[in-house]
Amino acid sequence: MSGISTHRRPLAILGLALSLALIGTGCEKQEPGGTSKKGNVNLVKEGQLTVCTGLPYAPFEFQQGDEVVGFDVDLTELVAKELGVKQEYVDTPFEGIKSGQDLNSGKCDLAAAAMTITEEREQALDFSEGYFDAHQAMLVKVGKPYKTLADLKGKRVGVQTGTTGEAYVKEQNEKQSLDLEIVSYEDLGAEEQALASGQIEAIVNDLPVWTEHVKENPGKFEVAAEFETGEQYGIAVKTGNKALLDMVNRMLAKAKQDGTYDKIYEKWIGRKPAS
Repeated sequence: MSGISTHRRPLAILGLALSLALIGTGCEKQEPGGTSKKGNVNLVKEGQLTVCTGLPYAPFEFQQGDEVVGFDVDLTELVAKELGVKQEYVDTPFEGIKSGQDLNSGKCDLAAAAMTITEEREQALDFSEGYFDAHQAMLVKVGKPYKTLADLKGKRVGVQTGTTGEAYVKEQNEKQSLDLEIVSYEDLGAEEQALASGQIEAIVNDLPVWTEHVKENPGKFEVAAEFETGEQYGIAVKTGNKALLDMVNRMLAKAKQDGTYDKIYEKWIGRKPAS
């Protein structure tokens, strides 16, 4: 009996070691449908935090060489680091982001697109705590006489499809009977080009975006009016994805507490946030 036991003991130890190894890898395993799991956070791709956004939207997300950079990118990188994975940004039309389609279809884990939190969008998405106070603003060519939306009565005004800027202009057009010809563009670049080429007289979108555009095109454009709409941007997850949402909120709170948020804000906005 002692001879048999001596030969079997190494096999038993090996079996125990394999069992422990399998248990140890339980925090990151392949899930049905191609997802991976890290702790209690599900990711749509193994070892990667996939983030949907709409390019270009400087200074929040835009292409710089082969990379996507910006305010939102730096924020979501904090979540990726906490998960111990790399992050990958996916450029997709804003309509698919705000409707929840991209998150529900598994295209991405997060949506970070300088997206305003609204009651309508909250029906399709779960938002983080607000991370940026944003207002709407009107951009015109330098030298144009327009200072209010009312000054544009009967003229062509550009907006971006699916944005709160579009909703604001449509609301004011009806409320003030401005008879505006509202032209909607799928992305910011097309909107900016239309203004530059004289196809439209003004465009309305988020103030920080126009501040960046004016800085990059000195002497060509100016912010003619600002509209305080009380908006806040939020990072979105698929409805019910509480584990990932909680992590995003923890990282936002930590970044604001330890000064990281202020550094990101100053880096991309050019000043520290108002206290």
